[in-house]
Amino acid sequence: EVQLQASGGGLVQAGGSLRLSCAAASGFTFDDYGIGWFRQAPGKEREGVSCISSDSGGTYYADSVKGRFTISIDAAKKTVNLQMNNLNPEDTAVYYCATVVEGDYNGCVAYEFDYWGQGTQVTVSS
Repeated sequence: EVQLQASGGGLVQAGGSLRLSCAAASGFTFDDYGIGWFRQAPGKEREGVSCISSDSGGTYYADSVKGRFTISIDAAKKTVNLQMNNLNPEDTAVYYCATVVEGDYNGCVAYEFDYWGQGTQVTVSS
């Protein structure tokens, strides 16, 4: 079973930055997987924030985070990071990382992803 560990959340003031990390469990790599970051605010549906293909390196960003967030994968394909800059209170949510086998998904949408890490809380104060 694929196990993911998300970390890096916290409390930050508006305009600040955080870096989230999604680490694959020992013995697993993201090779041939798509990886995504999703977030869910209270009372809202889980939304795709950013996704990356480990094979092509292709990325997707939600319109609300374009130009502020950057997703990346390390050379060993063991960790996927989400650099979040210029945060605003609307970014407050629980952030989750997830993964799915390449070719088994069509978009950066939660229902397409099979394996999920635990969430990490991001709170942005105004």
